[in-house]
Amino acid sequence: MEENFDCLKLENQLCFPLYACSKEIVRKYKIFLDKIDLTYTQYIVMMVLWDKRQINVKSLGEYLFLDSGTLTPVLKKMETKGYITRNRLKNDERNLIISITQKGTELKNKAKSIPIKIKNCVNLSKKDSEKLYSILYKILNNVKED
Repeated sequence: MEENFDCLKLENQLCFPLYACSKEIVRKYKIFLDKIDLTYTQYIVMMVLWDKRQINVKSLGEYLFLDSGTLTPVLKKMETKGYITRNRLKNDERNLIISITQKGTELKNKAKSIPIKIKNCVNLSKKDSEKLYSILYKILNNVKED
């Protein structure tokens, strides 16, 4: 008797359309981000900093679901570009604080049209966008490592 391996078919995997959509959307972002000299990861870091102005690396990683090993080279490159500064707290050398610079703040004006451009590429109704957003965060919270 042949075993049922339907669970291994690509079309039965939830992870595949998530992966493919993510890859394709990031590819769309690249077109716009190249014009302002940011990678997608740098862009999401900047979005946090445009909002928070200053944050420690651990909290930034939690926001972005990224570990410090992934963030460190990204942050070093952003510091080289003049968008951020990285400073250790005097009373706790383990705590690295990321702050946005004036140049990083000015980049916000150049980036403000990107979300609309991406929305136009994705072409979902407001209702579908909100539903998808809710479902994706539900998944993230369910699979997030403690």
